[in-house]
Amino acid sequence: MPWFDPYHVPSASVGGIRRPAVAGAFYPGNPAQLQAAVTAYLEAASPPRLHGKVRAVIAPHAGYIYSGPIAGYSFRALAPLPDDATVYLMGPAHYTPVQEVALGAFRAMETPLGPVAVDAERVRSLAENSPCLIVQNDTHLPEHSLEVELPFLQAIASTDFRIVPMLFGRPDVECAARGLLPAIANDAKSRIVVSSDLSHYHPYATARRLDAAFIDAVLRGDLTAAIRGEACGRYPVVTLMLIAKALGWRPHLLDYRNSGDTAGDKRQVVGYAAIAYTEE
Repeated sequence: MPWFDPYHVPSASVGGIRRPAVAGAFYPGNPAQLQAAVTAYLEAASPPRLHGKVRAVIAPHAGYIYSGPIAGYSFRALAPLPDDATVYLMGPAHYTPVQEVALGAFRAMETPLGPVAVDAERVRSLAENSPCLIVQNDTHLPEHSLEVELPFLQAIASTDFRIVPMLFGRPDVECAARGLLPAIANDAKSRIVVSSDLSHYHPYATARRLDAAFIDAVLRGDLTAAIRGEACGRYPVVTLMLIAKALGWRPHLLDYRNSGDTAGDKRQVVGYAAIAYTEE
């Protein structure tokens, strides 16, 4: 994986805009190169035809050379975003401790392709109405798990959209799902993107076995088995599973590979899955 020091992020937040932390490390920092890379990943993806509207996806968040091909499946299935969509962007906090769910109360989150507006009113409402959804901006400043998904969202949006940035520690997932459910259920234009890699640094065959068990748990709706898995984003994944159960969304596996299949050796690999949830 590309080396990155999360504690030395220059100009991390300026004027309420969260600046890119990993541009040039996890993905190209040059706008033209970034646009070309994301377009290529989307065009190379061939997800199965799904019946019903795609309301949520799970996508990986490693460096693009490792996980970009799999992320392309997630975002191609999600495309296009509805006009004026609100995307609930959920991932794990890797660098700054948070017990619950850290909301990002920024004006925007920036990538080399430009700023993405944050739905400040929605962030405020969630923080006011749920004890496990709290504003904690510092958690977001060094974090890559949400940032790497933004260029894909920018590529599949034809008009402006807004995001609700959420970084998960180890919250009560039922509390998190309860806090999010009313807003998502009452907004047909809402979408969810969960950012998660799967198992980490096992030999190739071991990783495939562990990842298959986790993916099977997600597809079966087995919350207990999923929360015991190795996926770094298992808490937001299980929160999505609870929301999907309440709203009748169905999961579909689009793609699975690991870094041994894309850009690394097979001695120690990281797993990646693309999963979509459809509203029938």
